[in-house]
Amino acid sequence: MPGNVSVEPRDGMALVRIDRPPANAMDRGLLADAIAACEQLAAEEPSAVVITGREGFFSAGADLKLAPTLGAEAQAAMVDGINRMAAGWYGFPRPVVCAVNGHAIAGGMILALCGDHRVGGPAGRFGLTEVRAGIPYPAVAFAVVRAELSPPAARELVLRGELVDAPGARERGLLDEIVPQDDVLERALEVASGLAALPARTFAYVKAQLRAPVVAEAGRVIESGADPLLTESWTGGETAQAAAAVLRGPGDWRRGRG
Repeated sequence: MPGNVSVEPRDGMALVRIDRPPANAMDRGLLADAIAACEQLAAEEPSAVVITGREGFFSAGADLKLAPTLGAEAQAAMVDGINRMAAGWYGFPRPVVCAVNGHAIAGGMILALCGDHRVGGPAGRFGLTEVRAGIPYPAVAFAVVRAELSPPAARELVLRGELVDAPGARERGLLDEIVPQDDVLERALEVASGLAALPARTFAYVKAQLRAPVVAEAGRVIESGADPLLTESWTGGETAQAAAAVLRGPGDWRRGRG
């Protein structure tokens, strides 16, 4: 596998590790690697998949140092990459459990929302901060947010763009359970093993039924290029200033502080 993502066999399951120091921020390379891992595992058909990050970070979302510098073509490629990543993992037919081992922010939180179960620890901060960074949501990513969160939780998280702690994330549906920090991965593997024991064909069928509206919308967006962000500038003039403010803010989790 490419350098940002690795796949490890675990008792018939697959463990996907994301590792782009320091904060697993998403650039075009990481997105391409995540998509490639999804396609590889869809072909290999492990009994379940667990996705986790590097120490302290599940993913900090889009690389805010990079995004404001991109030209129109590169912006479109980033939007397409985020849409394809979300579509692939959200529609993955096998069980997907996210071991949210640290901060999960913006696009990183959306990746976690693609899982069938999300296990977190008390050390992370969680949220959908795109509005604070001046970066609109790609269409498929936002479809996942709408599907996975209640309307009140989505309204609060999307429009306020604030981070919450682990109990707050559990309360709002960002996480399904909280365990001691050192137990996050093992608990995720345990949940994945339990899901893997279910009848595989039936699981794939009912998961496809459950997620059909988002998967269908994702297919239309990707195949037709219907996402408005693919034809318009993703990052407007306010983005560089907003992204810089996020990066230099107090307790900057993207640099490993706070």
